[in-house]
Amino acid sequence: MSASALKSPLTPLQLRQQIRRNQFTANTSGQAPGFVQANLAIMPKQYAADFLQFCHFNPKPCPLLAMSATPGAVDMPQLAADLDIRTDIPKYKVFKQGQLVEEVSDINAYWQDDFVSFLIGCSFSFEESLIADGLEIRNITEQVNVPMYRTNIACEPAGVFSGGMVVSMRPMKPADAIRAIQICSRFPQVHGAPVHFGDPAAIGINDINKPDFGDAVTIKPGEVPVFWACGVTPQVAIANAKLDICITHSPGYMLVTDLPNSKLSVF
Repeated sequence: MSASALKSPLTPLQLRQQIRRNQFTANTSGQAPGFVQANLAIMPKQYAADFLQFCHFNPKPCPLLAMSATPGAVDMPQLAADLDIRTDIPKYKVFKQGQLVEEVSDINAYWQDDFVSFLIGCSFSFEESLIADGLEIRNITEQVNVPMYRTNIACEPAGVFSGGMVVSMRPMKPADAIRAIQICSRFPQVHGAPVHFGDPAAIGINDINKPDFGDAVTIKPGEVPVFWACGVTPQVAIANAKLDICITHSPGYMLVTDLPNSKLSVF
């Protein structure tokens, strides 16, 4: 079955089951509308306290939704039923000594009993609120992964973790950008309001048409790029820390939870 055939109305559980069976392998933007999607970081227990502090110090790019109840746990019942963190994301990245060694569809071969998993809020969760207000989300319109960029915005270091913020970008007319700021301010657990809009060079992006992660999208005349803090930020910090092993989601390939997006709104 093709990924395109698996668009809504799949429930989050049905989508995770399709992913577990390798029947859905695409990025998850626009899938299971109404439900929270999450970024993933998995690491040995010895680094977990430092990473937890890194998330607390940097809530815009790393809004923590949940972490493992115990080392080695593969479920997170507070976010998703029948969850196996080793298989229920379409694509994972495996890092060793800070270097990407493989992208895989499941991490059973790498699993360790001391692993601690962290789930971090994702901008896909606020996209539906923007769409509901009549704003276009270009990456969804063009059916590609959202473009993401490394920036010169420094994160607050914690223990072994440090690095610059990664941002996601959606082009909008200036008036729509202002409206997006108003809407996204209600969702601090999924990155909240944009961190910048306008000149990409001001935050260290040299070529807006060459994202570091994801895909380029069309920026139409009269539009400005709007940048949100992105949950890919921990991957930069993980690479800098050069952990013996760490596993993350592949950008755009998220864990789809059973938590309604409405639960994250502060209003």
